[in-house]
Amino acid sequence: MEINDELLAKLANLSKVNVAEDQKEKMKKDLSEILTWMEKLNEVNTEGVEPMTTMSKEENRWREDSPGTPMDRKTALDNAPDKDQEFFKVPKVLKNK
Repeated sequence: MEINDELLAKLANLSKVNVAEDQKEKMKKDLSEILTWMEKLNEVNTEGVEPMTTMSKEENRWREDSPGTPMDRKTALDNAPDKDQEFFKVPKVLKNK
């Protein structure tokens, strides 16, 4: 697959990346080399190989979901780092414009 200016512009737009004019030729060359390498993977015989969904062989151990004793408001507020009477106080995360 040939990486031309039009394809590079489309990929840059989709990935929200600005490619400087002086970097376009290097980027096209790098992308072409990556695609060439990826094409070599098509030469590998994968018949009889099960697809993988993860690299880990660990499995989740699910437990029965059972209700417990809920924490009362006073205990929760006593453990809060900052409170205002009966409310939790948290740092402001939104800024006014």
